[in-house]
Amino acid sequence: MSYFGLINYVAAILLITAGLYIVLSSPNLVKKLVGLSIFQTSAYLIFVAPGKIFGGTVPVLDPNFFTYSSPLPHVLILTAIVVGVATLSLGLALAVRINESFGTIEEDKIPDVDE
Repeated sequence: MSYFGLINYVAAILLITAGLYIVLSSPNLVKKLVGLSIFQTSAYLIFVAPGKIFGGTVPVLDPNFFTYSSPLPHVLILTAIVVGVATLSLGLALAVRINESFGTIEEDKIPDVDE
């Protein structure tokens, strides 16, 4: 078994841990959103990695080919990317509103400003 084929999964594990670390360690709301984006990217990589079959062709019936690659994981990831961009834009808009209301985007300083 070739370990070179597992490089996508190793990269996904590194991205998951980096994204989770950023989300849990930073009190800054924008940094948390960046961490969530990195975490989402790792999920995309996990879903797309097994979608490619070596020697497979596009799913168009042809008597010369017997192995086909499924386009379904790639289509689902395109949908997930659109949802991820919408979620990120909403989060950034909320961070702007929080900054306008409280004067900070550090989540540990927001309760102090509220009082």
